[in-house]
Amino acid sequence: MSAVEQVTRAHVVTDSPDDHVVVPVALRYDPEADPRSVRIGLPGTPGTSGSGAGDWVLARDVLERGLRAPATSGDVRIWPCGRVQAVVEFHTAKGVAVVQFDSAALVRFLRRTYTAATPVSR
Repeated sequence: MSAVEQVTRAHVVTDSPDDHVVVPVALRYDPEADPRSVRIGLPGTPGTSGSGAGDWVLARDVLERGLRAPATSGDVRIWPCGRVQAVVEFHTAKGVAVVQFDSAALVRFLRRTYTAATPVSR
């Protein structure tokens, strides 16, 4: 089993209609370290993993559920936004970061995690 990492773009949602901030976000899954969790590396936020700024850890099944209906894992909330986007809220003591993803990118990542987690039969 091998780790899966995918970098995708996300839009940071702000209250300014003129602000269009796109950030690179690292999606990570390591079935050997933690087969039930995924990590979302979001620049500019403190994160929850303790392994570095911006590294948020949540259950993989919560990410999957959040693509269909609102779901929560600790300080992270996810919900679908129309048919092609998903919104993820990252809550900290200093505030909330709201980020919009293309759902297709998250679905591709999740598919790769399930492939990585499936042991090859010999």
